[in-house]
Amino acid sequence: MDFQCTKDKLDNTGCGMCLAKWTQTTIYLHNGHTHSCHHPRTHKIPLTELNKNPTALHNTKYKKLQRKTMLKGGRPEECDYCWNVEDNSEEFSDRIYKSHSEWSAPHHEEIVKSKWNIDYNPRYVEVVFSSACNLKCSYCAPHISTKWMEEIQKHGEYPTSTKFNNLDHLKKIKAIPIPNREHNPYVEAFWKWWPDLYRDLHTFRITGGEPLLSTDTFKVLDFILEQDNPNKELTISINTNMMAPDNLVDSFIDKVNRITKEKRVKEFQVFTSIDTWGKDAEYIRDGLVFEKFWDNCNKFLEKCEIPSLTFMVTYNALSVFNFHKFIKGVYDLKNNYRNEHRLFPTNCCVIDISYLRYPSHQTVKILPRNTWSLIKKQIKLMKELQKDENGVEYFTSMEISKLERIFDWLESKNDRKELLRNKKDFGIFFREHDKRRGTNFLKIFPDLKKLYGVSE
Repeated sequence: MDFQCTKDKLDNTGCGMCLAKWTQTTIYLHNGHTHSCHHPRTHKIPLTELNKNPTALHNTKYKKLQRKTMLKGGRPEECDYCWNVEDNSEEFSDRIYKSHSEWSAPHHEEIVKSKWNIDYNPRYVEVVFSSACNLKCSYCAPHISTKWMEEIQKHGEYPTSTKFNNLDHLKKIKAIPIPNREHNPYVEAFWKWWPDLYRDLHTFRITGGEPLLSTDTFKVLDFILEQDNPNKELTISINTNMMAPDNLVDSFIDKVNRITKEKRVKEFQVFTSIDTWGKDAEYIRDGLVFEKFWDNCNKFLEKCEIPSLTFMVTYNALSVFNFHKFIKGVYDLKNNYRNEHRLFPTNCCVIDISYLRYPSHQTVKILPRNTWSLIKKQIKLMKELQKDENGVEYFTSMEISKLERIFDWLESKNDRKELLRNKKDFGIFFREHDKRRGTNFLKIFPDLKKLYGVSE
């Protein structure tokens, strides 16, 4: 089945139909939020629903209403990321990619024929056990990173027009994390659900925060290692910023090695986050030491001969200047760590690119037009490196298309007043960033001097 066939099947139900609303869920156990697909904003899981049934971690009444809209041919407003892609380009949106996935496509008919208000057992589950994190990425927030929380508690919110790191706002939307020392009913519900959920899962993914700083992450790995009859159809994925203490990184690598060599899962994937190369990446992801990060990526690929490594890129305004170096770096990894288990470069490393939407003052939309050509050159570079002289594929069409849609979105129509506000917020944010963190924006990004100096 190709992507167009998947789109046609979905559109036969409705132009907004997406199987991910049933088959995929991300559960933020540290603050009791959830959503299906990472693009819509999260919503709170009511404890009144959870107390009756642990599967309410996924099957909230709110989410069921979005499913109802889809089944009746509508487009839920919260899914506008995909509507922007579909309405402004010829590219397939993520509703097509996600619905086409192995964890969605086989369940198309049963979902279409189902009632909108049923409890559906997801096949792709992503959880956040804790917000503990050792980085302060510029586009992150206090409810996701403890390092961010510490800074905002000490210095207060950044004086931008938006409230993405405002603690009062986070309290209002009930997104403040539950402290690790306190009882967490969401984590408790998860472990009640987990033994049954584990048996039916296609994909299970742990994200954060930094998952390697959470004991629950290692508890999951130990659970799999202890099973007499493990779920061998399971694909397990772990996110890590590759900057945890060495003992945790080494323990993680050891457990991954054992799980994969003993064939306790169908596939083990490791996802790491980086948005560009070198000093630019270090500025975006405060606390990152790029050399250590890259060494850990190499260590993982060298010592774990079976699993793949995916680089999750949140492409933002500061990604653009050195992203070509990142493309070349990943090309080298794809080439260097091919082996009998990873026969093809595309089995070794993957670049998964999404464009940053929030906070809006850091999106590519605020960039001066003279930088747009850099993205075109990056697309051209990926196409030039896509296959070698023997026809061996290094970059898939999907990898390239996700960079192409960055440019398509960049060219889409803007609200001038909103754009001006975002440009102003860009300067306000990064001047404050330098003041608080002792960084030097203009040394790293001299081409954005005008944006940085926008007057208040």
